[in-house]
Amino acid sequence: MFTGIVEEKGTVVAFTAGQKAWRLQIAASLVRKDLAIGDSLAVNGCCLTVAVIEPDTLGFDLLEETRRLTNLGDLQPGSGVNLERSLRFDGKVGGHFVSGHIDGCGTIEIFEARGQDHYLRVRTPAGGGRYIVHKGSIAIDGVSLTVAEVEGDSLAVWLIPHTLNVTNLGEKKVGQRVNLEYDLLGKYVEKLTVGLRG
Repeated sequence: MFTGIVEEKGTVVAFTAGQKAWRLQIAASLVRKDLAIGDSLAVNGCCLTVAVIEPDTLGFDLLEETRRLTNLGDLQPGSGVNLERSLRFDGKVGGHFVSGHIDGCGTIEIFEARGQDHYLRVRTPAGGGRYIVHKGSIAIDGVSLTVAEVEGDSLAVWLIPHTLNVTNLGEKKVGQRVNLEYDLLGKYVEKLTVGLRG
């Protein structure tokens, strides 16, 4: 479980195909503290298992399915990635509960400065709009954000300068894919109501 509060922006060092899995190597410093082999780390909001710990980098093994269903397959050496360690029982929930299981990739429709802030509009996969509510929570590339607008399967958020500085969202461009995780509460409510109707 995570909270959507990015602890560090790491940098992809290498992403190569191995015999059994793809190996993703990320340069990071802060999140390496207290990490052990087998621990979970959210990378762009996707929960991955730490496979290798080296002096300056962390290594992860990725399935082909993970590359296909998330934007991790788009990563290249030099790409910035959002990193967050899993929530401890004595930790603070500064954002909202995030599972690290990506619901799908959205596509950036608009990303522009409006005054001191930035406006980001994302189109979700078909039908994704039913999980999004105005002023509700959404995780975009692992960043907990408040939904400012909802229109069909598109949503918009406002980004303050701090968020742009400490996450990879400031590097995004129109047309790029972003990982989306809808609010857990909305998904559970839908499951329960469908069950009651059935």
